[in-house]
Amino acid sequence: MDNPFENEHIQKIKEELQTNGPDAAAAKIQEYLDERDNIPLNIAITGETGSGKSTFVNAFRGILDEEDERAAPAGCVETTLEVSPYPHPNYPNVILWDLPGIGTSEFPADEYLEHVGFERFDFFIIISADRFRENDAKLAQEIQKMGKKFYFICSKIDNTVRDEERRLRSRFSEERTLQQIRDNCIQRLEKLDIASPQVFLVSSCELHLYDFHLLEETLERDIPAQKRNTLLLVMPNVNPEIIRKKKEAFGSKIKYLASVSALIAAAPVPGLSFATDIAMLVSTVSQYQVTFGLDSKSLQSLALSAHVPLADLRSVMTSPLCLNEINKELIIKILACSMADMALMAAEEGFRLIPLIGIPAAASLSFISTYKALHIFLDMLAEDAQRVSKKALGFNTSV
Repeated sequence: MDNPFENEHIQKIKEELQTNGPDAAAAKIQEYLDERDNIPLNIAITGETGSGKSTFVNAFRGILDEEDERAAPAGCVETTLEVSPYPHPNYPNVILWDLPGIGTSEFPADEYLEHVGFERFDFFIIISADRFRENDAKLAQEIQKMGKKFYFICSKIDNTVRDEERRLRSRFSEERTLQQIRDNCIQRLEKLDIASPQVFLVSSCELHLYDFHLLEETLERDIPAQKRNTLLLVMPNVNPEIIRKKKEAFGSKIKYLASVSALIAAAPVPGLSFATDIAMLVSTVSQYQVTFGLDSKSLQSLALSAHVPLADLRSVMTSPLCLNEINKELIIKILACSMADMALMAAEEGFRLIPLIGIPAAASLSFISTYKALHIFLDMLAEDAQRVSKKALGFNTSV
């Protein structure tokens, strides 16, 4: 389906090219890409004291070590005493706001939304550790009055399931237990006058289990179109579909990056396009790597959470992009293995010297070489992301 926001920008870029030439059009494309990469998204995480808000904030951001300086403090007592912003480590334009527990003497329910500054948030996630209570329902009703979306998460489900298994023993059925918990949460909220509540069962320690993937799908469906990719790129890689969607989102940008390359190639300065292309490739591929969770910190966190040795995760990666530091030397080396791509780049520099037809030809070749190279690198990293996720979490994967 066409994206009306994207189509609008394409038209503006065409007008800029026709009116002010290649340099202005390249600047307009870069402006669009920067704007697209920095769309703000503010997610409020709230609920009663001890519900696991801070743990969820950390898990969503891929921070599993409580000693990490970027982690929201978590514990068995109320640790969030004020509205606390926690930017995503890779995309700081996405902020999870850890809100104080609702219903305490410091934050009574009837004053809560005004106190936390509800207007700044795109949507609310209301978390409970066992069952939703009157304060949760009151908060949801107030959020609804303000025209905002909200979602209920029943957290620490892994503990609940384990307790039920210990209690029921041979009579235990995980599927039946989860359905009973879900039905009980929904019925309780309906009795508190919440119509058609959306409840998701989540373990912050094991996001790939239970309903987190359903939460992701629901948020993606509900959020305004211009913010969907922003949300998608920060989502933990808890199932193959998220990895596939991230690849698709990155793929949709490649035509713009290749166009910038082509417009720079239109400048009659030998070597400029090649140098710019390599720098852009390094930056873009590095973004792919961290978003797919293939950088060192992300791999270490995944190994810790999945209880899989880090060496086992590294053993399934085949791309040289995952096994080495991403820099211009590595990018050039990989491109050199594909003689067709390097021939295109060499031809581009040669075409510049041909009068009249040289610059248009160089621009076309620059577009093709950049477009092909980025797709090659994206395929490499997406495939390795699927392999790593399968090894850590047991997926059946395909890109």
